[in-house]
Amino acid sequence: MPLGLHCTCCPFPTLPSWFHLTEPEPPNLTPGPAEECQQQLAVARSVASGIVGGQEALEGAWPWVVSLQVLRGGVRFMHLCGGVLLSQRAVLTAGHCVDGRTDPCSWRAVLGVHNLQKHSRHTARRRIRRIIVHSEFKRETFENDVAVFELRSAVRYNLFIQPVCLAPAALVQPLENSSDCYISGWGRTTEKGKISPVLKEAHVGILPSSLCNSSEGYAGLMNDKALCAGAWAGGTDTCQGDSGGPLVCYHSDTDKYYLIGIASFGVGCGRPRYPGIYVRLSQYRKWIKAKLLLTNKTWNPVGTTLTVLLTLVHTVLTQIL
Repeated sequence: MPLGLHCTCCPFPTLPSWFHLTEPEPPNLTPGPAEECQQQLAVARSVASGIVGGQEALEGAWPWVVSLQVLRGGVRFMHLCGGVLLSQRAVLTAGHCVDGRTDPCSWRAVLGVHNLQKHSRHTARRRIRRIIVHSEFKRETFENDVAVFELRSAVRYNLFIQPVCLAPAALVQPLENSSDCYISGWGRTTEKGKISPVLKEAHVGILPSSLCNSSEGYAGLMNDKALCAGAWAGGTDTCQGDSGGPLVCYHSDTDKYYLIGIASFGVGCGRPRYPGIYVRLSQYRKWIKAKLLLTNKTWNPVGTTLTVLLTLVHTVLTQIL
């Protein structure tokens, strides 16, 4: 069974027996972004050249990118990994991001954000209800390096917060051989640099696995569930802090971006002969679909704000009665 961790740090208050709460119908939550998903971007298609060798993204350029942040010292949240919004309640990321940090209460997801130091009116912050890591994730080899964060309350879609499109089966092969792909994140902009406060982006191409896995490159460290993207000569790559972030490719016939991978590992950042390695998501279609259905089934209409309100009501009623 996959690791399913439920957050118990915020128990729901016990209400008097005569108090009834009428639950509204849940929003129309689909199992995930439909293969014919809609995509309306706030800015025109990127032509870009935490991303090594990239540039600052325009605000709203990648509305599915999520900053996954961990609580440090019980005081403030710090960006740790990237993530990709799959549905109103589910964020996909790398399994190794959760290694040693399995308490959902220590995490939050920040969506619709461009500058991590200055949230805008488009920004949404969500605490985490549950973390589901692939049951066969192997930290030593980064095999099955996928995890899903279930948000405690659903997000509303707008131009700055949208789910990514998953590639339909017919487009998988051409997309996995595309030269028109993009990476984005808040990771380091140099191998020994600092996390970028603003979202970065870079244009990359998918490289042949036979080249990346050759004796001159990763020498067999890649498995058949991985993709290699970037530049063989180096210079453009993901880096620390970009793990779990999206690798999307553009398809001109549909005029859409499709998620084909998430950042997993690499040797250094932007080094020659060591392009970034990404999880090949076409190998995890069934796993992702199952987790999306699971997160939809556990939909809870009582959000954080209502929980606080009911807690106050309960306190007052207790004093009166």
